[in-house]
Amino acid sequence: MTARIPLIATACLWAGSAAFAQMPPPPSGGPAPHAPIAAAPDAGTTIVTGRVQQWLLNPNGEADGLLLSNGTQVAFAPHLSAAVMQMLQPGDTVQINGWRAPNVPMVRALALVANGRSLADQPPPAPGMAPPPLREPGALTAMTAGGRVERLLYTDRGDIHGVVLDDRTMVRFPPHIAAAYGAQLRPGAALHARGWGTRSAQGAALEATSLGRSAGSVREVSGGPGLEPAPPAGGPRGPRGRGPMPPPAPHPAS
Repeated sequence: MTARIPLIATACLWAGSAAFAQMPPPPSGGPAPHAPIAAAPDAGTTIVTGRVQQWLLNPNGEADGLLLSNGTQVAFAPHLSAAVMQMLQPGDTVQINGWRAPNVPMVRALALVANGRSLADQPPPAPGMAPPPLREPGALTAMTAGGRVERLLYTDRGDIHGVVLDDRTMVRFPPHIAAAYGAQLRPGAALHARGWGTRSAQGAALEATSLGRSAGSVREVSGGPGLEPAPPAGGPRGPRGRGPMPPPAPHPAS
C-alpha cells in the first residue's frame, strides 16, 4: 500500500503538467481580453440603388447627402464631401449600403459604390490629429430664397430639418423649428426664407434665420411662425399670447 502512494502522486503530477501545457499562455500584460462579439451580418442595414438627381448641401456648401431620382434621400457625414464629389456626379448610378430612418425616405450611408469605386464612412480626425482647415471669414453670405416646397429633408431620426424649393435651393433649420411651423412645411406650400449660406456650381443652401409664406411676412424663427404682416403697436397679439408680433427683420442682400 505504501509503495503505491508515490506512483499515484507521480501520475497526478504528470496529468496536471499535461493539462497546463495545453492551456494558452497568459497575455503579456493586463487582464485577458474578452472574446469579440460578432455582429449579425447586415443587421439593420439595407442596400439601395438609384440615379443621383442632385447634391444635398449644408449651408457651408459641403455635400452631406444625395437625392436620388426615386425620391430617396441619402445622408453621409460632411467630412466625406470632397471624396464623394470626386467619385460620382449627378446622373451617375450609385449603390448605397446603410440603414433607413424610420417612416421617411432617408438612408444613412455606411458605404457607397459608383463608377467602379467604393467609399466607406470614416470617422472624422481623432483628437490630436490635424483638424480640417477652417473656412475663411465671410465665406457665408446673407441670402434670401423663395418658392414652392418641392420636398422635405429629414434627419437620421426621421425629423424634418429642411426643405428643397422648386428652384433646388436648400433651406435648413433645426427640427424644433420644423415642428413649430407644422403644416406650413409641406410639398407645394409657398415658403420664403432669409438667412446665411453659400452658392456654388453644386447648388445653393442657407440656414434660415427667418421664415414666412411670403417675402413680406417672414419672421425670425426664434419667435415662432409668423404668417401675417406685423400689426401696429397695441394690435392683435402674436401666436400663443407671446405679445405683439415683431416687425419683419430687414432683408439681407441676396
